[in-house]
Amino acid sequence: METIDAIKMRRSSYKFKENDVDKKIVEDILNCGRLAPSAKNRQPWYFIILKGEKKDHVADLMIKYTKNADEKAERKKIHAPSSILASAEVIKTAPILICIFKKKDPIWTVGDSLSLGACIENMCLRTTDLGLGSLWMRDTLYVAKEVAKFLGHDDMEFNSSLAIGYIEKNVRRPLKKELSDITEWV
Repeated sequence: METIDAIKMRRSSYKFKENDVDKKIVEDILNCGRLAPSAKNRQPWYFIILKGEKKDHVADLMIKYTKNADEKAERKKIHAPSSILASAEVIKTAPILICIFKKKDPIWTVGDSLSLGACIENMCLRTTDLGLGSLWMRDTLYVAKEVAKFLGHDDMEFNSSLAIGYIEKNVRRPLKKELSDITEWV
């Protein structure tokens, strides 16, 4: 597939088939992430691949978080529980959850986060190229500390997650802004 085709065809996938994804395919996707550009070539990414009960445990932590949110008024202001629950459901249906970590380093927060974005986008495009779907999720951050501890990496920062698998149902691409609406030549 041409790069432009993968870019145009990529969609966020919300429902996956039960089919497992071969380890070699997952490693191919991870390798494409590893090859992304990074600020000062820091390559800040660290991947933990979850399947089965461990993957579902992350979803359960998110569900528990939404139940506890009612007890903590300040949490109500920062998220929509329905979004977190929807993401937890995606995690449960996906055969693979890639948890993406980085070293804790306040000096490099912005540069490393931008680098991780490039890494994750490479992985999303590769899943599309391979005929799989992906969902890049931010909602796992609400339980980042719990997930890091559960996975034995509380010395690192859990930054994001990526669910991957074979697509159960294709999703229509959301409308995108026109280039002329977001571009200014000076």
